[in-house]
Amino acid sequence: MSKQPKTPRAPGRPTADATVLREQLLDIATNLFAHQGIHATSLRAIAERAGVTPALLNYYFGGKDGLVDAMVEERFLPLVTTAAQGLQQAGDDPLALVEAFLRDMSRNVATHPWISQLWVREILCDGGVLRERLMDRIAPMVPLLLAQKFAAAQARGALNPDLDPRLLVVSLIGLTLLPYAAAPIWRGVFANPQIGDDALIAHTLALLKGAMEP
Repeated sequence: MSKQPKTPRAPGRPTADATVLREQLLDIATNLFAHQGIHATSLRAIAERAGVTPALLNYYFGGKDGLVDAMVEERFLPLVTTAAQGLQQAGDDPLALVEAFLRDMSRNVATHPWISQLWVREILCDGGVLRERLMDRIAPMVPLLLAQKFAAAQARGALNPDLDPRLLVVSLIGLTLLPYAAAPIWRGVFANPQIGDDALIAHTLALLKGAMEP
């Protein structure tokens, strides 16, 4: 019996193996960017870590700028979108909003440690590659949304009138991301297995609750 010819694959459609490889390359690049900085990480360094050639990275991402863009679109922004959806679902109670933000951020940073590292290196610091690429897109999704909800809560008497809703967002982000970015330091100083993510969330909630009460 003669073999039936294989149906040719549609041109341009990636195979399953190619999709997996692209995801692996993006993960490796993201982690190297977080540990070394985007400027300091070359395509060659990423390729060597992945065991491929720089040409393959160019094939998948069209160069380093394309690789950074892919990281923004496929790693950062989906997490921010999920966080924004969680805030919408949390309602209008200010403490519920704070708790939703804290728990979502804690879960994300625990799963993706590169978030806090890249936040410090590439967004917080001057000259960071991600500041311009991300802030204009993130601002309406989370910081401005939170500030608007806090302002509305304050107007109806549900939030301490002495607080600035905008600066409350700044404080919330600082109390969330900075402890994770500095965790290797303070966890070494206060060597206690009981100071885990749940303890950090409970502490931050208690700290903010007292300040937020009207």
